Amino acid sequence: MDTELAAMPIIDIDTHYTEPRDMWTSRAPQKLRDLAPRVEESKEGNEQWMVGDLVLGPPGFCVIRKDGSKSYGVISLPRFEDMSVAATHPEARLRYMDEFGLHTQILYPNILGFAGNQMMKIEDAALRNFCITGYNDAMGELQHAGQGRLYPQALLPFWDIELAVQELRRSHDRLGLTGFTMTDAPETWNLPYLNDPYWDPLWAEAQERGLPVNFHIGSGTIPPLWPGLDQNRGIAAISTMLFMNNMRCLTQLIFSGLLDRFPRLKFVSVESGIGWIPFMLEACEYQMDQNLIERGGLKLRPREYFQRQIYASYWFEHENVPRILELLGGDNVMFETDFPHPTCLYPDVREQVQASLGGLDRRLQRKVLYETAAKVYNLSLPV
Repeated sequence: MDTELAAMPIIDIDTHYTEPRDMWTSRAPQKLRDLAPRVEESKEGNEQWMVGDLVLGPPGFCVIRKDGSKSYGVISLPRFEDMSVAATHPEARLRYMDEFGLHTQILYPNILGFAGNQMMKIEDAALRNFCITGYNDAMGELQHAGQGRLYPQALLPFWDIELAVQELRRSHDRLGLTGFTMTDAPETWNLPYLNDPYWDPLWAEAQERGLPVNFHIGSGTIPPLWPGLDQNRGIAAISTMLFMNNMRCLTQLIFSGLLDRFPRLKFVSVESGIGWIPFMLEACEYQMDQNLIERGGLKLRPREYFQRQIYASYWFEHENVPRILELLGGDNVMFETDFPHPTCLYPDVREQVQASLGGLDRRLQRKVLYETAAKVYNLSLPV
């Protein structure tokens, strides 16, 4: 074992927070208390999140049991009492991080959708907006309890550009949140595409503040499954296909001209892996040379845009990681675990670090494990 690598701090840039039962009901104004997200029992006796009369899903998308073992073949354990306390409670999360050698974690939501996209099912505007502000208020408290090691990303009411900008300012100024998560496909809900000037006030605010825009897989359109796939095969297939949603997003981002308008804005492809990125960039370069005259108005080439403004993360890949880092360079790749979701890297975190990064240059190891993440999320370097 490479003992120096084993001792390096890790900033884990993709984990999830299992929202506690009372997160919204304890914060809801009186008129929304009976409608706010709450946990009820299903007919089968399992717990489920509800908002109004709408079923949002199982309690936490957590598959790590209270005894520390991992459950396979399910999208979530059925009840909060079954789950690892580290999924929800900050003190237990920090103990888990210490056990697995993780210095810092970036956290994303669960039940509202990874960009709040589940809220588009709610017609009541006041309820929909409270779900977002209530979540962010709780995340400000979680970050404070995290002792400088837990950094949840804000949700925005992306269905209203003025409210989205206001909430970005509030989340940063009052709550101290270090970035936000955004849907990769607003057109799903008849909103303008991401390169439309409609979104420019949001991009300008994020750029001015140095806040990253996180495209977490599953924050837009969910690909349909072929008939006949059972639950386990369906989870495996969808989890794989969602990576390609981010390929579509990044490809159009590169060719859209948006990166020329906002040259200091940081974009992160979260939980999508990295193996496909060298192919995507090679394909973009080839297609630019074959199909664009004078670059079609673009100031840079695809690889240059990626190196300047786009970041990605990996967790399970290991055999080809050294080659991918050679092709991409070491400044745009970060590490994650996806704890405590079904596809999370658990429990062999340090073993995966050794398998994927062992033998590489120390400077490159430091970049992947913590230096790049500290730069992207404006964090102090771990000691």
